[in-house]
Amino acid sequence: MSRTLVPEISVIDLRLLTTMPDWLNAATGLDALTHAIEAFVSRAHNPLTNNHALHAVELITANLVRTQVDPRDFEARLAMAQAALEAGMAFTNAILGATHAMSHQVGGLLDAPHGVVNGVLLPHVIRFNAEAWPERFVALGAAAGLPVSGVPAQEVAEQLADLVRALADDVGVPKGLASLGVAERDVPVLAPTTLKDACMATNPGEVDVRDVETLFRKAL
Repeated sequence: MSRTLVPEISVIDLRLLTTMPDWLNAATGLDALTHAIEAFVSRAHNPLTNNHALHAVELITANLVRTQVDPRDFEARLAMAQAALEAGMAFTNAILGATHAMSHQVGGLLDAPHGVVNGVLLPHVIRFNAEAWPERFVALGAAAGLPVSGVPAQEVAEQLADLVRALADDVGVPKGLASLGVAERDVPVLAPTTLKDACMATNPGEVDVRDVETLFRKAL
C-alpha cells in the first residue's frame, strides 16, 4: 500500500474498451454493478455516494448487455465507463460489503476472476442483506428498472437479486462457484478469513461464520 500507487489523473479511452474479450467485459461490468449496489446499502453510505451508486446501477443494467452484443456500441461503452466511474466514487467513500469480502477470499485462493465471482455471489448476498434492511433495496430496484410502487420491499429485493442473476446469465457468467473451482472442502477455509476482510465492516447485516458458510454453499 502506498499513495504513490494512486494516480492523480486517469484517462478513459472508449476505443480501448472495444477490444476487451467477452469474459473481461462481463467481469468488469458486474464488478462495477457490485460496487454500486454494495455502496448504496453500506452502513457508511451518504447522499453523495447514494446518487452515484443509483446512477451507476441505472446505466449498467441498461447497457452492459449492449456492450457484450456489440463491442463497438460507443453509446453503451460511454455509459458503462460513466457507470464504472460513479460506482468507484461511491464505493471508495462508502466502502463495500459481504460480496466483496467473500470474493476477495475466492480470488486469493484460486486466482478466479474477481468480477465473475462477484456476479455469482451478489444475488445471494442481496437476499441475505435484505432480511436486515429490505427498504434500502427499493431505490436500487427502481434504478434497475423494476416496478416498485406498492411492492413490498422484501419482494423488490428478491426481484433485484433475480435481475442480477439474469444479467449474469446474459453475459455468460457461471451459475455457481463450483464452475470456478471452489469445492465444499474450501468453505471452512474461506469463511473465517471472510470475516476479517475490511469490507465486512460496512455490510448492512450482521454476519457470523455460519452465515458466510451458508452463503458460500448456496453459491456453489
